[in-house]
Amino acid sequence: MAFHIVLVEPEIPANTGNIARTCAATGAHLHLVRPLGFQTDDRTLKRAGLDYWHAVHVEYHDSFKELQDANPNGRFFYASTRATKVYTEFDFRDGDFFVFGKETKGLPQELIDANLDTCMRMPMTGDVRSLNLSNSAAIIVYEALRQNKFPGMD
Repeated sequence: MAFHIVLVEPEIPANTGNIARTCAATGAHLHLVRPLGFQTDDRTLKRAGLDYWHAVHVEYHDSFKELQDANPNGRFFYASTRATKVYTEFDFRDGDFFVFGKETKGLPQELIDANLDTCMRMPMTGDVRSLNLSNSAAIIVYEALRQNKFPGMD
């Protein structure tokens, strides 16, 4: 099994490419929920993922509900600057899904409101509104791996 990174309507191909590279390095599965803000043959997307695309398990979904319906026993955690709990307050298990929203707006408020108990944020100082999407995904998946003692990794 593996962790899952879910990008709901990602807009910037370089972020998605960087996250794909993180998935290749960690064994995480990448889920892309349409509509995407770019074409999947975008050269920026390919370049950001370098030559690791062969090592990434990617699934495309027409809606977030479609993804949830396909994984009825999945545990979903939602990254949001509007969450009250910090990501380190959760105990992650192999197979968990980490859900991230689009770069300009984040996740829809109704999705956050329906899942308050599993919404998480990363602490920040100053006037910074948010971290880069690819950095956020890497922070969360590596915390999950650390909690599980980096299974299958050297």
